[in-house]
Amino acid sequence: MDHYDAKSALDELKEDAVLPHPVRLRDMILRTQLNAGDALEMNREFQNYLSHYGETQKVALEILEKIAASVPENSYLDGAIPPSHPAAAGK
Repeated sequence: MDHYDAKSALDELKEDAVLPHPVRLRDMILRTQLNAGDALEMNREFQNYLSHYGETQKVALEILEKIAASVPENSYLDGAIPPSHPAAAGK
């Protein structure tokens, strides 16, 4: 994604659900020509985005910390069957 191209960011969001970093979104906003009323409304929307982005990062951090704490060092990505899997019951 071009860091300052709003159309690319919008396409990526629609395709991959990737949210633009708030700094890049702010820069995209600053590069547009807005009248005073639109600029004020856009700023309010951006502040809302910024707070939700931060809250989402906190939630993701908590989830990732729990996952990291529960996954053994030898993860099951190497092809081993997790003990909770039905196929492991016969072993």
